[in-house]
Amino acid sequence: MAPVSAARRREVVDALRRGTVPQAGLDLFAVGLGRFETAIDDELATVVSGGAVFKAIRGEYGSGKTFFARWLAERAKRRGMATTEVQISETETPLHRLETVYRRAVERLSTASYRPSALRDVVEAWFFTLEEEILAGVGVPLGSDGQPDQTALAAGVDDLMERRLADVARTTPAFAAALRGYRRARLTDDYATAESLLAWVGGQPNVAATAKRAAGIRGDLDHFGALGFLQGLLTVLRDCGHPGLLVVLDEIETLQRVRSDVREKALNALRQLIDEVDGGRFPGLFLVITGTPAFFDGQQGAQRLPPLTQRLVTDFSSDPRLDSPRAVQLRLTGFDLPKLVELGGTVRDLFGSGARRPDRVAALVDDAYLADLAQAVTGGLGGQVGVAPRVFLRKLVADVLDRVDYLDDFDPRRDYRLTLTPSELNETERNAAASAAGTGSADEVELDL
Repeated sequence: MAPVSAARRREVVDALRRGTVPQAGLDLFAVGLGRFETAIDDELATVVSGGAVFKAIRGEYGSGKTFFARWLAERAKRRGMATTEVQISETETPLHRLETVYRRAVERLSTASYRPSALRDVVEAWFFTLEEEILAGVGVPLGSDGQPDQTALAAGVDDLMERRLADVARTTPAFAAALRGYRRARLTDDYATAESLLAWVGGQPNVAATAKRAAGIRGDLDHFGALGFLQGLLTVLRDCGHPGLLVVLDEIETLQRVRSDVREKALNALRQLIDEVDGGRFPGLFLVITGTPAFFDGQQGAQRLPPLTQRLVTDFSSDPRLDSPRAVQLRLTGFDLPKLVELGGTVRDLFGSGARRPDRVAALVDDAYLADLAQAVTGGLGGQVGVAPRVFLRKLVADVLDRVDYLDDFDPRRDYRLTLTPSELNETERNAAASAAGTGSADEVELDL
């Protein structure tokens, strides 16, 4: 394993200890994703150079769709892109209301430097970039104090801003108007109005009417306006050094459980988004959706809208190892036991590189022990390997590796007994554990190693 900084290693190990997906460092244990790397990097290069890409990630529950999306986000950030992830749900983020999807996307917007929501930092960086461009270009007259004349500078920035947002303003003038009003309010120290207008740019509802009047805008953001706002956001990101935006719409299979009329609207909204990406409206956008095979192939999913089906069609009749990594759909086959053991070995080595006694870690938690632990965890979850990775890694780090490193007389084969309790499992894992126990509830499952 290549050297890893102590901070990066600690962030990853701490997240696994808590049973969560790390926010960074996913490449350190991205088992089984190597076959996608070259094609994904080529498509990221297309986006960074001004193109647009759409991708659909399919896989059963536990196959690693969310992990794949976050792994992709890490690679995008290394190229300077901004990223965001939106969980599609009937109540919180219905897909047929693109104004809500846009708002959630902005709330989760992040870059390599800024955590969610990065909107304020991005907008401020954009105005700073415009100012620098004006000062370095046509120049600005100096005032009596020898500094650039602020009135002339503001006028130059306003003019440049209008030119940069000209394409957006033709369809969604409110976006440019809100940014113009935001800058004007900031220059006059009217922070309340500035905050309200920044919220408007982020798609937030219930913005004060006085702030909107000050910027010359009215009404609320709607479904079609959201597309214009997304186009404007891409322009702002590109101008301040972020050449693209990765948008992940996760768990899109939830559309199968909504009312039929709502489902039709949502599927059509997805079809519209794909067409806009293909049509070149969103240069710098990498749009990703994740869903189960039932959504892509079932009659309650994409198959209900033939034009959408045509845009998603991919041949999966051959062996998964022969799938094209450039296809519009990528198939994740999930974990088998060898992959789970390989993942455990990667995490063990990562942990050991920062352990107090790495030799002890390597000796007591060898590959044979990892295979036994993986088999035990999987058995406790009804043999469902795809459900096991989160629990397996949490048990490995929190219950085994930490004790091996800190307790001199701890031997996992002699002293550790795997226990799965309902309180530490999510709903899918509890169902699997209940099935393994042969009960209708997630009773405690105890296994000896």
